[in-house]
Amino acid sequence: MNRFNFDQIIPRRGTGSIKWEQYPADVLPMWVADMDFASPPAVVAALHERAAHAVFGYPAHPERLTEVICERMAHLYQWEIQPEHILFLPGLVSAINVLCRAFGEPGDSVLTLTPAYPPFLSAPRNQQRQIDTCELSLSISGSILSYAIDFDALRAAIHERTRLLLLSHPHNPVGLEYDPPTLRRLAEMCLDRNVIICSDEIHCDLLLGETRHTPLAALDPAIADRTITLMAPSKTFNLPGLGCSMAIIPNPELRRQVSRAAAGIVPHVNVFGFAGALAAYEHGAEWLAALLEYLTANRDHYVRRVTSELAPLRCTIPQATYLGWIDCRELPLSTSPYRFFLNEARVAFSDGAAFGPGGEGFVRINFGCPRAQLDEALDRVAAALQRLADTQANT
Repeated sequence: MNRFNFDQIIPRRGTGSIKWEQYPADVLPMWVADMDFASPPAVVAALHERAAHAVFGYPAHPERLTEVICERMAHLYQWEIQPEHILFLPGLVSAINVLCRAFGEPGDSVLTLTPAYPPFLSAPRNQQRQIDTCELSLSISGSILSYAIDFDALRAAIHERTRLLLLSHPHNPVGLEYDPPTLRRLAEMCLDRNVIICSDEIHCDLLLGETRHTPLAALDPAIADRTITLMAPSKTFNLPGLGCSMAIIPNPELRRQVSRAAAGIVPHVNVFGFAGALAAYEHGAEWLAALLEYLTANRDHYVRRVTSELAPLRCTIPQATYLGWIDCRELPLSTSPYRFFLNEARVAFSDGAAFGPGGEGFVRINFGCPRAQLDEALDRVAAALQRLADTQANT
């Protein structure tokens, strides 16, 4: 019997959770990428132990955590990195902003593939860079959506002032895991045009079914030399509030540029972030295996319900992440689907419009929750769709 109970409903209102306190109490939050599961017992125990010490001074460089990350990259991906390649940061949103600041000058361009994680669109502007976008190619087969890179459009989007490509791998929000040939083609296109790649791989452990992950930088030393890989235990082990992430940067000059851009602005990771990350990576494997089994079943259940019960909605079958991407463009709405489901179903999804070109008319759902909560959200959606259909029939 599985000793981790992912069906357990853990009340989170009143705990300072932005996910649960952003909306009124009658709204079911299915939006931000924050799971509703208890973190691994080993992490909880490590945090209790660290708290019991009762002195919370400035942390030293976490040598054991650095070693574990190097070992993890070698074990999972046969990717050999060195301890000095790793820079620790309190979060990947701050890391993305630092990278936009580190490379190029004001007015230079940052490129990303849309629909995109919203900070990919805001970070360049925060740092006085231009944001250029290249929309992923969408294919529709019945009720199922699939996405791929449009390489002709990508080639056309790169120009003389493009300094940085922000890549989400696996892709948030569409759940696409890029395969090695696709990654290599993308990387070679960037290398040919002297574009640095930021590969945000924060969801790389959240692989559903038989999906396998290959870090972009693991493909080839020449690619690694122009790539900054972002990873964290936060999505994997449900630790986003602890704030511990890392940038893996083999190229020493790029590493210096990033360090200079972060100096005096980005705070250090705190003692609990380091303690939680180490415990998760050293002792969280059994929990993670059980989580992935549960998430894969949730994914399959969610896709089945959308495609069989919630017409005319369509969705992706995510290969990774715990995020679903739902096409609502066939609904006869006078408002956005986000607003419709919030008002009529009392379910809060992420608004697809926030993900840039290709996101209008879509919503993103977080299925990293107990099955009963997922079903409650889908039941509410079904009821709202039925009321909409009844209204249309009577007009």
